[in-house]
Amino acid sequence: MSHLTKLMLPLLSFALALPVQAQQVLRVSAIPDESPTELLRKFQPLGAYLEKEVGMKVNWTPVNDYPAVVEGLAAGKIDLAWLGGFTFVQVRLRTGTAIPIAQRVEDEKFTSKFIVPLDSTAKTLQDLKGKTFTFGSPSSTSGSLMPRYFLLKEGIDPEKDFSRVAYSGAHDATVAFVASGRAEAGVLNASVWDKLVEKGDPNAKAVKVLATTPPYYDYNWTVRGDLDPAIVKKLTEAFLKLDPGNPAHKEILDLQRATRFIPTKPENYKSIEEAARSSGLLK
Repeated sequence: MSHLTKLMLPLLSFALALPVQAQQVLRVSAIPDESPTELLRKFQPLGAYLEKEVGMKVNWTPVNDYPAVVEGLAAGKIDLAWLGGFTFVQVRLRTGTAIPIAQRVEDEKFTSKFIVPLDSTAKTLQDLKGKTFTFGSPSSTSGSLMPRYFLLKEGIDPEKDFSRVAYSGAHDATVAFVASGRAEAGVLNASVWDKLVEKGDPNAKAVKVLATTPPYYDYNWTVRGDLDPAIVKKLTEAFLKLDPGNPAHKEILDLQRATRFIPTKPENYKSIEEAARSSGLLK
């Protein structure tokens, strides 16, 4: 081996390693159930924390709608995503391998809130018959699927019993729809409702809660099934060790509206799948 070849070998090894290094980026996304600016605000401290814990650069990958998150995970363009229960079911059925790694304690018993304008005379869900109604996104667990399921159990068929059904696209948008009179009633998830009330949102001040659904499993953090198991392990551990007693961790947990994160499993979302099938949203 010539002296020049010996000199070149380390350089060649370095060059071959470069593409591998360039791929060490964790692409993270979330269902767009709130405004893009709010989603990014909530994610930034968590993203910085995950970078340190996993030892990879973390990139936020915004999407325009719920199906885009399903497609992104299925196509390997997204590595980790914040999903609703129904979106998780869709990803799991599509890929067969997506892994839910953590959920908030709050997601074991999640609820949705039916809202009406402050001056509404409605006292029960039955009083909403004949009125205009807005869900969130068609793919939203807490803004569409589960509220629809519970309405049907109450003997209310949205398409037949409401004078018009609309989809606002996001939970905060649903409150704006009802507050502005674009709909006479609507439904959104309890977590976003509580946040809007806490910050004194003007739209939230113009509406009131009519009813609350029974509890159900909802959100989780899911990874694509073919992600490196070592990365999956680090991510899972990172979520589970977030400690509300640690001020830096508490900031992350507060933004996620989480007391803490706990393990989860695909079986937790069987009732979501059953509700989707009974509502005709899954064939």
